[in-house]
Amino acid sequence: MSKGVKTITDAEFETEVLQAEEPVLVYFWASWCGPCQLMAPLVNLAANTYSDRLKVVKMEIDPNPLTVKQYQVEGVPALRLFQGDNILASAEGVIGKEKLISFLDTHLN
Repeated sequence: MSKGVKTITDAEFETEVLQAEEPVLVYFWASWCGPCQLMAPLVNLAANTYSDRLKVVKMEIDPNPLTVKQYQVEGVPALRLFQGDNILASAEGVIGKEKLISFLDTHLN
């Protein structure tokens, strides 16, 4: 599995997330969102730290309204942890490093 965060679109969501064999953390963000800039390094950290058991993708909300609406993303930054088409966990707003690690460890261990 490659390290790093892959940027995806509505068109790629099913293939990259719903059909993935491993759990997928989806990071919803916006270019105009200040708090999203605070979360970006933590999302990268998660991608590197959990690369052996987790895929991490990011989706900008403005150009991808279909996925945003389908998964009820009401604020950014937002995280959704998927296993297939099931959402294992979700969070909206900025979360700290410890909370992100707890968020992931709870569902990946």
